[in-house]
Amino acid sequence: MSDEIVGIDLGTTNSLIGVMEAGFPILLADGNGHRLTASVVYFPETGETVVGAVANRMRVLDPAATVYSAKRLIGLRGDDLAAEETRADYHIVRQARQPLRIQVRERQLAPEEIATAILAKLKRDAEAALERTVSRAVITVPAYFNDAQRNATKAAGEAAGFIVERIINEPTAAALAYGLDKLKSKAKIAVYDLGGGTFDISILELNDGVFQVLATSGNTHLGGDDIDAALVSECQLPLANWQKRELVTEAKHRLSSEDFVRIDAPFVEGKNFTYGLKRIELEGLAQPIIQRTRAHCLRALADAKLTASDLDEVILVGGMTRMPLVRQFVAELFGRDPNTSQNPDEAVALGATIQAGILSGAIRDVVLLDVTPLSLGIETFGGLMNVIIPRNSTIPIKAGEMFTTAVNQQRAMKIKVLQGERELAADNWSLGEFELGFPPAPKGVARVGVQFAIDADGILQVLARDTQTGAEKILSLTSAVDVSDEAVEAMIADSLEHAFEDMSERVWTETRLKSEEMLRAVEQAFAQLADDFAAGERARIESKAADVRAALATHETARLKAANRALDDATQELAAFIVEQAMQQTRG
Repeated sequence: MSDEIVGIDLGTTNSLIGVMEAGFPILLADGNGHRLTASVVYFPETGETVVGAVANRMRVLDPAATVYSAKRLIGLRGDDLAAEETRADYHIVRQARQPLRIQVRERQLAPEEIATAILAKLKRDAEAALERTVSRAVITVPAYFNDAQRNATKAAGEAAGFIVERIINEPTAAALAYGLDKLKSKAKIAVYDLGGGTFDISILELNDGVFQVLATSGNTHLGGDDIDAALVSECQLPLANWQKRELVTEAKHRLSSEDFVRIDAPFVEGKNFTYGLKRIELEGLAQPIIQRTRAHCLRALADAKLTASDLDEVILVGGMTRMPLVRQFVAELFGRDPNTSQNPDEAVALGATIQAGILSGAIRDVVLLDVTPLSLGIETFGGLMNVIIPRNSTIPIKAGEMFTTAVNQQRAMKIKVLQGERELAADNWSLGEFELGFPPAPKGVARVGVQFAIDADGILQVLARDTQTGAEKILSLTSAVDVSDEAVEAMIADSLEHAFEDMSERVWTETRLKSEEMLRAVEQAFAQLADDFAAGERARIESKAADVRAALATHETARLKAANRALDDATQELAAFIVEQAMQQTRG
């Protein structure tokens, strides 16, 4: 039997798997290069069960046969949950004193079977990435899971083909990930973990590489799903709940960086429907849900016999902690800014992998992991810096994104590799550049995957591949990690000094690009219009377009955003007219 043990974060929303390689914890990607696997399972009428991103898309098309957030149900009986806690687009069979079951088509499934399907996919992906068999695993669970839930998780792992060496608490795993390369040898830590379906707060003490859990509290039925449900109820769109959920979830994510978003629904009975959502409105809905975590935090502190001022660090884990309201809430509750230096979606998996390394003997002492001193990325359209690997990411590491063209009939894409913390490409350091050619096509059609990979020696390889032709180019760089402390400090100091103006310039640039795209679309639409489009309506749109052009000359972001919204509103009837015109041509 191999001594190798993988670490697994079996999450409510996403799951990850990692392994120790050459003394470093590596999170493994699937065949598409994604480390995050959506914890979603789709059961088609015929054929094999589908797991992951493809299954997640089926939540829109076939919601009754697509199971998500099953972790909230694992190891529980009908008496354990109130009726409102079993809301889902699929049918949950809930009977007193009987294990919860999930009805999918003609089958009734235990929640553990959903977990087994997810774990089995992670196992297949890991074996494909490593080109060897993996059979032993450490799996994480919420700290508040009871014995039945822990045993059900272990049973799911065994059914997926793993020997489950240990079930560990998610906050403990996250603290382990932070602790090895961030915290001093003795520290008291609060881990605030708010994910898609569960909340945990743990108070831990780190002492010379040993973690001791002082207190835990939490709720296995509290998380981002609840905020999504509140948004669905509030959203005044004539759509099915599953359709609204898809739209409002995306809007929720955007509102972490924007103050206002428009939710545009698909055509319903020949009409357009739009719903505007402000961040303050989202926060109003989310506030009472987030406030429910306060009592758990205070209870954990009291159980640990500590006050907030006794803590050395407060760590945020879970996708919901990206929400500004959550970060503000935690800062006020604990009297200090939380530590957000780790990827909140990956910290638990990284810690599980480190724990697996400790059990297998791959880690014998506390090991300091090398990290990227500054962010790495590429220049995108408009002269902005698009970060691929954030600062302080543990190496070795791989990360990538898909890009497309911004110009019609574009024949090549220039990949300019950047390093730094500024928002504009010109303010960061250029490490090198190359060009990848591809067949000309309309803008937005070409797809170029860009992957950054840093090995244990700090060598950066940048790969760009045209997904249509398979053509690719690779650039190797040795200076991505070997940067002097003085240079790093200077770059970070510059980024802090210019943070406000940099962000303002980025928002302006993004708004300007949207304006230019809308103006081009209006011009193209007018060129295709039949003569019977209302002259008064056309004049109104041209007037709003002129307002956008005037705002472009001012460099006033608020004015340009308002002009964009006005033009967007004014073109709703135009868009509907063009669609109707196209449909008539098709029928004719």
